[in-house]
Amino acid sequence: MNDSTREPVTVIGLGPMGQAMVRVLLGRGHRVTVWNRTAARADAVVAEGAVRAGTPAEALAASELVLLSLTDYQAMYDILGAAEGALGGRVVVNLSSDTPQRTRDAAGWLAERGARLLVGGIMVPAELVGSDQAYVFYSGPKAVFDAHEETLRPIGRPDHRGEDPALAQLYYQAQLDIFLTSLSAYLHATALLRAAGVEATTFLPYATETFDTMSYYLGDAAREIEAGTYPGDLASVTMMGATADHIVGASAAAGIDLDLPRAVRSHYARAIAAGHGKDSWTSLFEVISRRDDG
Repeated sequence: MNDSTREPVTVIGLGPMGQAMVRVLLGRGHRVTVWNRTAARADAVVAEGAVRAGTPAEALAASELVLLSLTDYQAMYDILGAAEGALGGRVVVNLSSDTPQRTRDAAGWLAERGARLLVGGIMVPAELVGSDQAYVFYSGPKAVFDAHEETLRPIGRPDHRGEDPALAQLYYQAQLDIFLTSLSAYLHATALLRAAGVEATTFLPYATETFDTMSYYLGDAAREIEAGTYPGDLASVTMMGATADHIVGASAAAGIDLDLPRAVRSHYARAIAAGHGKDSWTSLFEVISRRDDG
């Protein structure tokens, strides 16, 4: 049942993430208006109490707070561009992924039409939205965020990172940079052992232990990066670079993909070429943070 004291919310985009947000908001007593380009995707949440809007303009008119769960920012223009007259006074929380500059451009586009943009990045899959594990990066006007934080909180712990609209996007992508690269590394390591007849389930506990201990290295790494000093007494670039080269050799012999180990090896080779051979592996930051187009 809707609670008239709760802020009404509109959700546009009803993929798994959008539907999860609708259900969380309905569970907290919000009146939730929904719209999706494929209308049938709204059927399930409408049956649970959401209100179906016939058009994007009708969806915008229903609530000051509008959550977008779309593929990218172009989808926002495609949908809201036909309803510009209804954007005045709206707070658009765009939870879609795109580049930082497109995010900043979207803030300007909405401002020209009388709306304000909050950028969001949900850091859990749809099935964990609303759980204790869920958290969401936000950026954009702090006063706007503060005004709607109570409504946004049930989706996931809100973490406002600054006024620059691109910051939430960058935090989101930085976290996924770690996540996606780590998953590829796990699959590559598993393939390396499978080529020798070792089953994935046999390797699993060892891979799990490595993932569990990785955070041990991060505190010192962050301090060394900020200080710009990289003591290599325990693990030098030259030593670890030799291991990176051996992984490329082992992968080639196993007949598996070489792109990932070659990329890692190149970081060590470039760091050695830049004079960091005796420094810690953390000195790779110096070559990673400067793109080499040569």
